[in-house]
Amino acid sequence: MDKDSALKVHYWKPIAAVIVWGFSFIAMKVLLEHLLPASIVFFRQILGIGFLTAIAFKQKSSFAIDRRSASWILLLGLITSFHLWIQTTGLQYTSASNTGWIIGLTPVFIIIFGTIIFKERLAPLQITGIIISFAGLILLVSKGDLSKIDLIKNKGDLLIITSSLTWAVYSIVNKKATLTYSPLMTTLYLFVIMALVTAPFSLNTEQITALFHLSLKGWIALLFLGIFCSGLGYYLWAQTLNEMSASKAGAFLYMEPFITFFAAALLLNEHVTILTFLSGVLIIAGVILVNRK
Repeated sequence: MDKDSALKVHYWKPIAAVIVWGFSFIAMKVLLEHLLPASIVFFRQILGIGFLTAIAFKQKSSFAIDRRSASWILLLGLITSFHLWIQTTGLQYTSASNTGWIIGLTPVFIIIFGTIIFKERLAPLQITGIIISFAGLILLVSKGDLSKIDLIKNKGDLLIITSSLTWAVYSIVNKKATLTYSPLMTTLYLFVIMALVTAPFSLNTEQITALFHLSLKGWIALLFLGIFCSGLGYYLWAQTLNEMSASKAGAFLYMEPFITFFAAALLLNEHVTILTFLSGVLIIAGVILVNRK
């Protein structure tokens, strides 16, 4: 009996997680009007830590520290801090919809890194998927004009591509990591490391003052990022991975860029075009082919 049939599967959990993550780029865009990228990462992680700690106490989880696991958590926390900081910084210079599509490329980078590091063999279908995904990326950043591909000027897109690469690195390292913690405690300790890393850049008079002068819209965005995206979203995803296979759960992630695309148009009034949408569809279509067995 496989994992999916042995446990009761709740499909609303991955759907809810992906929806809040799809809206996360919208919330970050709102907060960037008031706070620096590192401060956004710090404050959202603090809220996430509070949420997950409450869940851990309710479930009577063990807070015991394992030295070997702690070393892996430290490394993963450093990578994740860099990833989220780059991603938030990139959002200052590019659209939320572009960010959603580019982040969708992460599985392609994971496959490429897996081929380089673990000598995994690529199937012809996967190679086709990689080509299609990168064609979509080129179409997206060039806006249909190949002469406009200048990543130095389009630094927002470049930073988001880099953030996608760092998340692929995180996934590869996580694959090699030996962790004895539950998914909930792993995520909680990860958030603690991220908060410690970003604290020196956030705990200053300017950013504390900016925090207390957030507009209602800004507070809603921050609470949404911290409690729903960092807290509830990761908690539901950890439960999802306990209820179904990783490959089946990963299929739900294909929804995320589409949610971001439409949310950016509705809530941020971003100018989205058919070309942008088709570019994104190409990226996701390529990712689906890459992940086919």
